[in-house]
Amino acid sequence: MPDNLPPDRWHPDRTQALPAWTTPSTAVAIWRGARGLCPACGVGHAFAGYLKVVPECEFCHAPLGAMRADDAPPYFTILIVGHLMVPMIYWLETAVRPALWVHAAIWLPLTVVLCMGLLRPVKGATLGLMLRLGMTQDHSA
Repeated sequence: MPDNLPPDRWHPDRTQALPAWTTPSTAVAIWRGARGLCPACGVGHAFAGYLKVVPECEFCHAPLGAMRADDAPPYFTILIVGHLMVPMIYWLETAVRPALWVHAAIWLPLTVVLCMGLLRPVKGATLGLMLRLGMTQDHSA
């Protein structure tokens, strides 16, 4: 680590050789990941299931499984869905003032559908950002 960087902050390991795959721009990596493709090459698949990440891309061998997104995708998904739902709930309540069961019948299923629909693209986008930043898990420990 260079001497001018504070030791308490995370920094990518620049001592290792450059990866065999090309690293795209941040926007391209995020867009590829959000579509469920390998953020590095855009050809291979990033997921082996709904949210299970493949160990590595079958085309460029980028170590997608070495990236630990952990709680970031659910956090970003909740943030996005909350910002979409709250204005709509507020508008309906002030305009119509429906009964509480109407709110529950509309907003609970819609919230679940939005969260389930956005979680995978958000996780892929997070993988793309992590790949771009070089945030892979250290296997040497």
